[in-house]
Amino acid sequence: MAGRIEDYALIGDMQTAALVCRDGTADWLCLPRFDSHAAFAGLLGTEEHGFWRIGPAHPSGAAPPHADRRRYRGDSLVLESEWDTPRGTVRVIDFMPPRDGAPQLIRIVEGVSGRVPMRSALRMRFSYGRVVPWVHKVGDRTVAVAGPDSVWLDTTAETFGKDLTTYSDFTVSPGERIAFTISWQPSHREAPALPDPEGSLESTEEFWREWVEHCTYHGPYRDAVVRSLITLKALTYAPTGGIVAAPTTSLPEDIGGSRNWDYRFTWLRDAAITLSSLLRTGYREEARAWREWLLRAVAGDPENLQIMYGIAGERELGEAELSWLPGYENSAPVRIGNGAADQLQLDVYGEVTEALHLAHMTGLARNDYASLLQLRLIGYLEDHWNEPDEGIWEVRGPRRHFVHSKVMAWVAVDRTIKLIESGDVDGPLERWRELRDDIHRDVCEKGYDKERNTFTQSYGSKELDASLLLIPQMGFLPPDDKRVIGTIEAIQRELSTPDGFVLRYPTAGDEAGVDGLEGDEGAFLACSFWLADDLAMIGRVDEARQLFERLLALRNDLGLLAEEWDPRLQRQVGNFPQAFSHVPLIDTALRLTASSAFGG
Repeated sequence: MAGRIEDYALIGDMQTAALVCRDGTADWLCLPRFDSHAAFAGLLGTEEHGFWRIGPAHPSGAAPPHADRRRYRGDSLVLESEWDTPRGTVRVIDFMPPRDGAPQLIRIVEGVSGRVPMRSALRMRFSYGRVVPWVHKVGDRTVAVAGPDSVWLDTTAETFGKDLTTYSDFTVSPGERIAFTISWQPSHREAPALPDPEGSLESTEEFWREWVEHCTYHGPYRDAVVRSLITLKALTYAPTGGIVAAPTTSLPEDIGGSRNWDYRFTWLRDAAITLSSLLRTGYREEARAWREWLLRAVAGDPENLQIMYGIAGERELGEAELSWLPGYENSAPVRIGNGAADQLQLDVYGEVTEALHLAHMTGLARNDYASLLQLRLIGYLEDHWNEPDEGIWEVRGPRRHFVHSKVMAWVAVDRTIKLIESGDVDGPLERWRELRDDIHRDVCEKGYDKERNTFTQSYGSKELDASLLLIPQMGFLPPDDKRVIGTIEAIQRELSTPDGFVLRYPTAGDEAGVDGLEGDEGAFLACSFWLADDLAMIGRVDEARQLFERLLALRNDLGLLAEEWDPRLQRQVGNFPQAFSHVPLIDTALRLTASSAFGG
């Protein structure tokens, strides 16, 4: 049975990632890319769907013991888990070395004290647990083959097969280290090179140490910021610069419900705000790589801008359901692909333009096509900004005139006007100034409820939406505007949970609501960070700091956050770890530092 979402650790090589539970089980791993079929899919099913557990030997039928301690080695993505047993203490070191060739998951077992009996149990299942591979020996190596995939196991420990699983039983003494490595290779290729676990461990630690040294943020809560930056780097697909929203699919927003989506793609919105955080903390190379990815993905067709693409810029992301997987804690269906790729979400134009604007303002080397793209995006918005859309939350109900979408359309025009005013490009300045004013006027007239002194989710609606918290952050209105303050206070009253975290919008329980879906969901962590930002902006910095610290307390023991927090179950829910949670954590820390919120 899979662990709680917060029981998992992330390890990865910036091309794919694995989730490792507290009991030493790798329950999720897609090979060779984030969006490839899973070879370990136990996270969304049972052990029959693939897993790899290394830990102290335990009685048959008993639950494997959880590690007594675990941590990342310094500022890295190298995981250490330690068990104290009646016979001694043992450590398992898990990591995936950054690579040019075959992806590897390396697990080094180290004796700390006493003599500890250990067991490795490896059950490979390709195609999300559906395909049982042919497992056989090639010399001293074990290989699992099915269709286009092969996975090679290398270890000095003796192995044996039983019940379609590869086992190794061994004992470690103090200072003894036994390594296990699995390497993926296309099945038609020759065997991958023999691994060098100890050398790979050293080079992996050095990679992360050098990368973190580029961080320019040295303010309060630096440890939380750095861990979030490492997580964002881990979610970046190194060959192209694309950034996945999360390395998982179908971890539920509502345990037992159907709000389960595939997040292993590059949302322009998520990637743009990630770029913003990376730029402001010193990571210009990642920003440059993302801009190049964007230009390739959009290519010569900005009029058909998608809200998301594959990590190499793929456009076809058709959605399907995997009927053989019961889902995480029976939260079905399990989905791969994402039908929201075909939606109209006008806010994306604003997020992309804001990211390009920030790159320009921070001195990223000029790219003429990026400027041309920005102009063409506004040319499209000029004709379409006043249409209804599916909005930031990708509703599956009818399109509406979402206020946030209109605000971000205004942002797109505003930032492009600033680009023209800088003299770097030419454009119809006066016409677009009028367009900017028209959008602003339209939002203030149709998206504002005078009686309640708050902006609303959509034109003509009485509902609220946490995305309205971005109005002052985007500069649409100043923080001290009474309409901004009224909106913040209305969201606190109507969308906050008893512990002060923020829901995205009202859900309808057993009926289909504005999003076209049944069921509820947890507090959306990004929105809760946005509230902390807004409170700091309107001068309520002590309240902002208190909320920020409560949000930090929701992270698991390794500093990781899923998409949402379930206030009823008091646990993390949604895909994990989630870029859209870690980015606003960084942003809020930076804002609170700028607001001198920690001065006492």
